[in-house]
Amino acid sequence: MKVTAVETIRPRLQANLCFVRLHTDDGLTGLGESFFGARTVESYIHETVAPLLLGLDDPSPQAVATMLTPYVGYQGGGAEQRGNGAIDVALWDLVGKQTGLPLARLLGGPVRDRIPTYNTCAGVRYVSTTTSQNSANWGLPTSGGAYEDLYAFLHEPARLARELWDEGIRGMKIWPFDEAAEASNGTDIPERALAAGLDIVAAIRAEVGFEMNLMIELHGLWTRTAAAKIARALTEYRPYWIEDPLRPDAVDALGSLRAEIDVPIATGETCIGRRGFLPLFQRGAVDIATLDIGWTGGITEAVKIASLADAYTVPIAPHDCTGPVSLAVATHVVCSQPNGLVQETARSFIRTWYADLVEGLPSMPPGEIVLPTTPGHGITLRDDLGAAVQSSRL
Repeated sequence: MKVTAVETIRPRLQANLCFVRLHTDDGLTGLGESFFGARTVESYIHETVAPLLLGLDDPSPQAVATMLTPYVGYQGGGAEQRGNGAIDVALWDLVGKQTGLPLARLLGGPVRDRIPTYNTCAGVRYVSTTTSQNSANWGLPTSGGAYEDLYAFLHEPARLARELWDEGIRGMKIWPFDEAAEASNGTDIPERALAAGLDIVAAIRAEVGFEMNLMIELHGLWTRTAAAKIARALTEYRPYWIEDPLRPDAVDALGSLRAEIDVPIATGETCIGRRGFLPLFQRGAVDIATLDIGWTGGITEAVKIASLADAYTVPIAPHDCTGPVSLAVATHVVCSQPNGLVQETARSFIRTWYADLVEGLPSMPPGEIVLPTTPGHGITLRDDLGAAVQSSRL
């Protein structure tokens, strides 16, 4: 098997998404995906990666991951790392198609054939224009609508909680404190802003009780003292976890925060590689590892992180509020690891623009996602997705 073409596809429907398709001389294709900074990732792939891959005989994911480790930027999660992650996913997809095996089987075999999910309460156009993690990039409509879950949790939290519960969804993630963080650069949260966020949480608990796993996302926007204030105020509402209360590279601060609050901490979507996670595990700073498989360098690195987390008895809950390939890949990874806990989903994406771009999405009965059994990760691009295409060929 020899790589004959490296193709990038940027769908008009989602400016932050870049698909990567590898073509081989035996007629196979492998599909990868990168999210955020699509044009930059695309340029990196054609300038740096394609010349190394084209003509390469029988490229293995591990060998290519080693070959693509950059001298400059190896410790970061920038365009190089996201591009490498997309290539790695595409290579694993190729191996699956070459062998006729689903990805989970290639990773040692599934531990389970399905796993619980939770709904990240994003809206249809959430983070669709820039790479910024702020309210200006939330894509909020002026009023509610179908699957506008971000608008709903801000303005109609009880109605949204009831709708999700009635669908059979038993977990939801919200971020009611982000705008307060923007106002103070995360240094403190005024009592009025704290109370407003807590009112949203209280409304959800009053409507559906404590059986709903409620995750509170803080997006790494806070200082330790402010995050501790929020966590203490949330304690009575028993959140399933608080996510990224601090930046994950603030290892000592996260460890100190973990020691002073009674709420589990999840972190990891912007943590890069096993060397990025190791100090968090050693410090006892994280209860759930929310690795992003594409951002951390791909499947090859993700399974090493999962194994490392297991050594420290930390479960994994892969991040996915990005694209459809990421969701399928995360499902294969989490279902193949003994410490897989739960899979993030965003129904506002899955039930709208995902289906406009791809085929082969995993089956999702209420509150679960089912492991695909087709070769590779199971996702293929629609012929009519509408996209800008760039190709490097032998």
